[in-house]
Amino acid sequence: MSDFQTKARAAEQAMRAIFPATPLQRSALLSDRFGADIYLKREDLSPVRSYKIRGAFNAMRKQLEQSLFVCASAGNHAQGVAYMCRELGKRGVIFMPVTTPQQKIQKTRMFGGDSVEIHLIGDYFDDTLAAAQKWCADEGGHFLSPFDDDDVIEGQSSIAVEIEAQLGATPDHVILPVGGGGMSSGVARWFGDQVHCLFAEPAGGACLRAALAAGHPVALDHVDTFVDGAAVGRVGARPFEVLKQVPLPDVLSIAEDRICTTILEMLNVEGVVLEPAGALAIEALRDVRSWIRGKTVVCLTSGGNFDFERLPEVKERAQRYMGLKKYFLLRLPQRPGALKEFLGILGPEDDIARFEYMKKSARNFGSVLIGIETKQPENFADLYARLDAAGFAYTDITSDETLAQFVI
Repeated sequence: MSDFQTKARAAEQAMRAIFPATPLQRSALLSDRFGADIYLKREDLSPVRSYKIRGAFNAMRKQLEQSLFVCASAGNHAQGVAYMCRELGKRGVIFMPVTTPQQKIQKTRMFGGDSVEIHLIGDYFDDTLAAAQKWCADEGGHFLSPFDDDDVIEGQSSIAVEIEAQLGATPDHVILPVGGGGMSSGVARWFGDQVHCLFAEPAGGACLRAALAAGHPVALDHVDTFVDGAAVGRVGARPFEVLKQVPLPDVLSIAEDRICTTILEMLNVEGVVLEPAGALAIEALRDVRSWIRGKTVVCLTSGGNFDFERLPEVKERAQRYMGLKKYFLLRLPQRPGALKEFLGILGPEDDIARFEYMKKSARNFGSVLIGIETKQPENFADLYARLDAAGFAYTDITSDETLAQFVI
C-alpha cells in the first residue's frame, strides 16, 4: 500500500466519527439498460448532500490550531466547510458566486449557523476564488481550496476506500464527474492501474480536456454555469499532476441539456434527487456503452443539492434535447380563419406550450412565437410538412441560442 493510500484510509476511518459511509447501491434500471452491473456511489446522501464534506473534514482536522478558515465555493464545498466549522467550533468566511442557487446559499447558512459569514462575489467561480484568496491574504486565516489542496484531495479519495470495501473488490470502471479535479484525481490515484477511470465534465466547462490538449492547466474563455457544481474554468494544478496522463478518449464532455434528461429520469423513475453535477457520471454511460457491457461499473453521484425552482428549466432543456419541444416564428396571414387553419394542422399529439403575437411584419402578416410540445420527435417532421403544404412561412429557432435568450 502506498503512502497516499495509507493516508486516504486513515482519513476514511477518521470520518466515521462525523458521518457514516455513503451507500453503494446497484441500479437495476441502469444495469438492465446497459447490460452491465452498475452501482451508484451515493455522495448525494452525505450530511451536506455532496462529497465535499470529505475534503473539508480532512484538511481542517490537520489544521486544528487554526481559528479561521476561508474558502471559495460554488456551493457544495461551502456547505462542507460550514458544517465542519460548526462541528469543530471554528470561524469560517465563505465566498460564493452571485449566481449560486439560493438553495445552496441557504443550506450553507443553515450548516454553519453563527460560525460562518458568507460573501457573494463574482458571476463566475474563478472571480470568486480570486476575491477569497485576496481577502485571506489581507485579513489572515487558513485558505481551504475546494480542489487544489493535497489534504482536500486526500480526503476526497476516501470515496475510493469505501467503494472497494463495499464492493468487496475493485470495479472494472469508475465514472467520475470533474470540476476542478480534486475528487477525480484522489479517486484515480487510489485505484491506480487497477481500475479504468472515466472522467465526465460539462461541455460548457471542459477544463480537464483543455488542459490535457495543452499539456498544462489553461483558463477557459467562457464557462457555462448551469452545472454549477462542476463549472470551473481551470483545472487545479495539483489534480492535473495526477490526471495529466489520462487519454483524451477517457474524458467525456456532456452537453448541459443532455444532463437534464438524467436529472428528470432519476427523479421521476428512481426517486433520486440529483443536481446537474451529480447526474454527470450517469449520463456519461451512454457514451461508453460498448466499453462497459458485461463489466462492473461505479458511477459517482457527486451531489444532490438541487434547487427545485430550477425544475421548469431542467424540464425545458430536457425536452428540447430529446426533440419533444420546439419553438418557431410563424408568419401568420392577417385574415379571418388563418389561426383556425393553423390549429387544424396540428397533430393529435401536438400541444401548444407557448403562443405569443410578436408584431406585424407587413400590412397583411404578423409574427407569432409558437412553442409546441409533442410525444414523439418524428411528429415535428410531419407537422413541418403540413405547414409547408399549407403555405405557412415559419422559422425554427429552437437551436438558435442567441435568439432563444431573448424570446423564449
